[in-house]
Amino acid sequence: MQNVTNSTVHKQEEMAKLEADVREAITHGGDVKETIRQLTLKAMHAKSLDPQSIGRIATAVMQGVHDGTQQKLEQASEQSHVAQAQIIHAVSGLDTAFAQVAEASKLALEEAAGKAQQFSSEELTKTRADLETLESLFLDILQHTSTAAKGVIAETFNDLLSHAKRNGTAIGAQLKETLATFTQQISSVGHTQLEAGVQLAQVTADLLHKIATGVLTGVAEQSKQDKNK
Repeated sequence: MQNVTNSTVHKQEEMAKLEADVREAITHGGDVKETIRQLTLKAMHAKSLDPQSIGRIATAVMQGVHDGTQQKLEQASEQSHVAQAQIIHAVSGLDTAFAQVAEASKLALEEAAGKAQQFSSEELTKTRADLETLESLFLDILQHTSTAAKGVIAETFNDLLSHAKRNGTAIGAQLKETLATFTQQISSVGHTQLEAGVQLAQVTADLLHKIATGVLTGVAEQSKQDKNK
């Protein structure tokens, strides 16, 4: 029981630090989109990539965005246009990070196929189901943040939510490619297929870390590196 309590406290501390880092990024300005993307991916690398963990990370990010924007507006209410721009960049950064989770999963499958490895049908099916929830999870958290906010912050989040529902997200665009790859892999894997030497989630997390730290910019660059080996 003590271990469970310690684990819960540790998770809360990590999410509190993530919130604080995001809040600081908003108040200090700079390349908000890139900072939010990196903070999100680094947090995901340290966690399992199940929807609950990703949801907690995204919620902490959005709370940090909200609080940082609120703080900025309190300091200078006439800078509302700056605050709005930073919310837009921050949400775009989170959208991009979510899309790169899907991208990294696709890349993990392609790497395994290139090495004549296959993950189990069970793991592929579970991961595919988790990935299918990513866009709705992103929209739900955006909805929750806009509902809890007030004034110009609420208006900005609402506008972004409406835009995302109307025009789609980076996540949705990437998921089309990723889920197609998963469908193809699942259909080619027999029920007796042994798992690859490593877990799909671990490979994906490692690729996310490379993307977050700039070692990889995405699938295109990784494919180029593989061809040059």
